[in-house]
Amino acid sequence: MDRRRILIVEGNAELRNVLAEALAGLGHEVVTAADRAEAVERDDLEDFDLIISDLAEYSDSGVQLVSELQRKRLFVPVVVSSEETQHAGIVKAFKLGAANYLRKPYDKEELSQIVEKTLGYKLRFVEDLKVLPYVREHIEFELPSDISLMNGVLHYLLERVAALGVIKPDRSNLLIALDEAFVNAVKHGNKHDLGKLVRITADLSSKEARFTIEDEGEGFSVADIPDPRDPENLFKSSGRGVLLIYNIMDEVAYNERGNRLTMVKRPDASLEHDLIESLTPDEKPAEKN
Repeated sequence: MDRRRILIVEGNAELRNVLAEALAGLGHEVVTAADRAEAVERDDLEDFDLIISDLAEYSDSGVQLVSELQRKRLFVPVVVSSEETQHAGIVKAFKLGAANYLRKPYDKEELSQIVEKTLGYKLRFVEDLKVLPYVREHIEFELPSDISLMNGVLHYLLERVAALGVIKPDRSNLLIALDEAFVNAVKHGNKHDLGKLVRITADLSSKEARFTIEDEGEGFSVADIPDPRDPENLFKSSGRGVLLIYNIMDEVAYNERGNRLTMVKRPDASLEHDLIESLTPDEKPAEKN
């Protein structure tokens, strides 16, 4: 295992020393802190490859530390530790993003395995993200006007957008906008005529997701839809789907006929997206001759 920089946050001085000695014996650079307050005051947290933090009842430091790293938008994997396997803080820490769990008293073999595995996750995660700024995906669907096809198509698109770091599926309402656009194309555009097609294209990158949904219907006048910028219109039945789309997406545009909709969704604020941005090479202006 390569030498890594590890921060230990442990309230028990004896256990802190045992853990520090064990990790140093594995060849790592070890820094210790007695509690969460001491740890978060450091201005070099982002320089650590791993943090191991206790879940002592008197400090709850593991949970608070994971939360603090999220707030500061720092990607440093955290392994939480506790003598109690049923510690309520374990579940909470994992929900907040803890990478692994270590039992007390520390077993050297288990410690070595968990540290190696967790560091491996980080390295693979970062290596994967390094590629994302260069990825461009173009997806096309040409479908009959069949509502039963909707779920499969929309979930496929959502997974691809999430994979590129544009959204977090459990927090995004992008599915609602895509659902409304598909239903409008089938129901109002093609009027459920299976002989007419719905064409969906998606151009995806880590910068944005651009969708176009086109039907073969007669179209409509967008001017007839209530002002989508007015939140009160969301409660009106007329054009509700279009209003939702306007309020969810970052850009919305119809063609003149009204049968082709273009929608753009840009990245939500997230730790992963910030990391992708940091891995994107700076664009240098072309040199003048």
